[in-house]
Amino acid sequence: MDSMITQIQGVPLNHYIIFCSLIFAIGVTGVLIRRNVIIIMMSIELMLNSVNLLLAAFSAYRGDASGQVFVFFIMALAAAEVAVGLAIIIMVYRNTKSVDIESLSKLRW
Repeated sequence: MDSMITQIQGVPLNHYIIFCSLIFAIGVTGVLIRRNVIIIMMSIELMLNSVNLLLAAFSAYRGDASGQVFVFFIMALAAAEVAVGLAIIIMVYRNTKSVDIESLSKLRW
């Protein structure tokens, strides 16, 4: 565990911030541009993973384990989100034969 923390601290913190910002921006772009529900969910996962990486990096630099605990909770949240989201997508696909986001507009009342 100490060698992994040493490796994380070997990379400057600015590199982690820039890398995580790029990954988060790609995720936001995917959510805003794409119309496929599965790709939108993958983009949300990308955003959550960028936050996880940044929390782990800050946790390693500060020597505090609270960031790693937050990462654990975010991963649990992501797993629950995927399970519920895929169940909804399967039901929508069974009814509309499409996973396009426009088919979900029929759910309005």
